[in-house]
Amino acid sequence: MVSKLVASIVLIVPVAVWAALPHSPAPYAPAPYSPAPAHHGYCDPKAPPKCAEGSDLPYCILDPEYPAYDIAHKISQDALFLKKYADVADQSADDLVEHISKPQEESFDYKYYTGASKGPSPYDATNWIGPEGYLCPSDVDYAKITRAVNVEGHWRIILQHIPEGYGYGHYNYTQTTRLETCLFPDSACRLVAPCYNSKCTQKYVYHRMLSVDPCDPYRGFFIDTYKLPSACSCHVPQ
Repeated sequence: MVSKLVASIVLIVPVAVWAALPHSPAPYAPAPYSPAPAHHGYCDPKAPPKCAEGSDLPYCILDPEYPAYDIAHKISQDALFLKKYADVADQSADDLVEHISKPQEESFDYKYYTGASKGPSPYDATNWIGPEGYLCPSDVDYAKITRAVNVEGHWRIILQHIPEGYGYGHYNYTQTTRLETCLFPDSACRLVAPCYNSKCTQKYVYHRMLSVDPCDPYRGFFIDTYKLPSACSCHVPQ
């Protein structure tokens, strides 16, 4: 009986003493292995592309990063492509502006105009003189847009396929848009008396163009809608 009691004390006391005494920390035990979560690249459809950096325009005409190869591949894989595609590549004022020819429109120069009288009087002659042109000076461009913001605020790639080695013809699939942007928005209309409080107003039109979603490489061509500048008109309030 005594020997069993001694044995019990021998077994218990060392544990209690060890717990009460200072000692080194337990050896490092690594945490259970868990793989790092997979990181999938996020594409923000509202993030401006590089061609739009430093510009407040909702579109690009020149785009060094335009995915020409991908566009050509999508054309070759789309059995309904020719039913979706349409363009008038040789647009000009001859076709779209009544009573004004292409040479006339291209010759309009408003460098002299600042949107108001340059002199001390609002009736200074500089507000009235000037060559032929619109009441509201504008910049007109028959452009082939490469990227644009759709009506939902998402950037899209616009179909513009011109293979190297070909001129304009059967193998080119482009989309031409007439852009007319006010040079002096909200300024007074030229040749209109200041007493009318006239103002040059930017007008827009909705365009539907064959597009590609840069955030969805597996999506084919689709028609999307864009709000683009179409005219600069003189507005006279009541």
